Amino acid sequence: MRPADRLFRIIQLLRATGRAMTAAEIAEKMEVAPRTVYRDMEHLMASGAPIEGERGVGYLLREAFDAPPLTFTFEQLEALAFGLRAVEMLGDPRLGQAAREAKEKMLGMLPVEHAERLVTAPIRAFRSSAQPEVPDSLGDVRTALSGKRKVWIAYHSLPGERSQRVVWPLGLAAFGTIWVMTAWCEMRNGFRDFRLDRVEDWKVLTDRFEAAPHQTYQAYIKQLV
Repeated sequence: MRPADRLFRIIQLLRATGRAMTAAEIAEKMEVAPRTVYRDMEHLMASGAPIEGERGVGYLLREAFDAPPLTFTFEQLEALAFGLRAVEMLGDPRLGQAAREAKEKMLGMLPVEHAERLVTAPIRAFRSSAQPEVPDSLGDVRTALSGKRKVWIAYHSLPGERSQRVVWPLGLAAFGTIWVMTAWCEMRNGFRDFRLDRVEDWKVLTDRFEAAPHQTYQAYIKQLV
């Protein structure tokens, strides 16, 4: 980790904790030796960072301090760059456009060096010619999910069974190039997962749904743990 990135993470750690931390605690969180923390603290305090404390006692970030917005480490910028590029490859056109617009907003707010890193990060996401196209239903399902709208689907299951049903979209997950919608199925009165590439027809309905606690996406996830 670059020293500048480590110094920034120490500031963020102290701010998030909101209390005095010993060098040993900080060293454990940062996965460095305590002597490195001592050296970093001396550097930060000499640079004017509002940190109070000393060796053997602990260090505290004064409440009045606020780090500048949109300040990232280079590793965080690489993660953001990869995430945005992956969304452009795996998402529907609207989601890809949103990713590009988000990147443009970030570029306008980041320091020049960080903005350049976001653009030139040497980590990419590509779609091969062998990969299936993004399901046409993805955009409409996302809209229904955010608006809590019921969806009618004509579905073709893996065993070859065809059915029509009304579902409540609760969550979406991408398994490689396969998009899966988790929903509450009115026909089965329970959770079901539907591969969007097997949804042959669909319609977002005007009816809205209100999921009870046992019908939420969080409840579904708990069943898997």
